[in-house]
Amino acid sequence: MPNHFAGNAAERAALDAYIKLWRGAHAVEVAANRHLADHGLTLSQFAVLEALYHLGPLSQRQLADKILRSSGNLTMVIDNLERDGQVSRERNPADRRAFQISLTVDGRSLIERILPGHVGGIRELFSVLEPDELQQLTILTRKIGLEAQRRDAERGEAETTRRAKV
Repeated sequence: MPNHFAGNAAERAALDAYIKLWRGAHAVEVAANRHLADHGLTLSQFAVLEALYHLGPLSQRQLADKILRSSGNLTMVIDNLERDGQVSRERNPADRRAFQISLTVDGRSLIERILPGHVGGIRELFSVLEPDELQQLTILTRKIGLEAQRRDAERGEAETTRRAKV
């Protein structure tokens, strides 16, 4: 899409890459949401189930760090998963002020049922890339993410740095 930014060639190239990165990421997110909606889940709910499936019981803070969501937003996500019988929330025996979130039997069954299809959908979507292109995409997005993280740390923006695991 043309724009009226009159910067130098390097600035225009960076802006173009930024726009394409965000549009591409949004399109991938929309595709993932569509697949998960078929199973009655949001992307955030799926991320919680997947994290608990792979890592075991976690505190709400650990989950927020893992799936890059705020604790406030995560409370509602966990409330809904708990209401639907997918997770349980119990006082953490090591820290009575915190809760430990765990998969229920139904939650484990759900994630085991939908994870292969989700991964298959991602694989299919990324199949447009040659293996070396996919590897390069991985390297480049990580490089950009680490640079953003480094700059946040320099500015003292610990919240972003703490949570943005790249």
